[in-house]
Amino acid sequence: MNDSLVFTFLGLDRPGLVERLADLVADHHGNWLESRMTKLAGQFAGIARVTVPEQEVDELSNALLSLNVEGLTINIQPGQHAPTTATSAAKICKLHILGNDRPGIVREVSRALKQQQINVVEMSSNITSAAMSGDSLFEAHVSAEMPLGCNLDELEESLDTIADQLSVDIILS
Repeated sequence: MNDSLVFTFLGLDRPGLVERLADLVADHHGNWLESRMTKLAGQFAGIARVTVPEQEVDELSNALLSLNVEGLTINIQPGQHAPTTATSAAKICKLHILGNDRPGIVREVSRALKQQQINVVEMSSNITSAAMSGDSLFEAHVSAEMPLGCNLDELEESLDTIADQLSVDIILS
């Protein structure tokens, strides 16, 4: 029987870092299922989900944690199966946020989502330069699960208020 592990890693970006992790997973008869990774400010960070035979869980965990001496910070958690009733009852919504960068955009949008019990399942954000002015633009893409009974009108009203207050565009689909 296979167990699922989720691990995060953070370390100075360098060639071969992902290969090192993948080698350890393969050496312990594991299967790399999914991951998200990115380079930010010279650091390389990621999260990955792997399956590994039950008898290899401790050995793989120890091998991954041994990478701390190579300058990686590793955190390992057992994977959990999401209840199928919650997932099937939820609808996925997507947000696109774009506007002049300023503190508080993520805080205010995430607060509005929480008030409707909406769960963020994926988010990516980036700072770019505006084409004409060169000003810093904040852009984010969010995927979230909306529970049954979510008041969509109330959510749209909250997001419109935030968009007006922070001078950003928020598109909900």
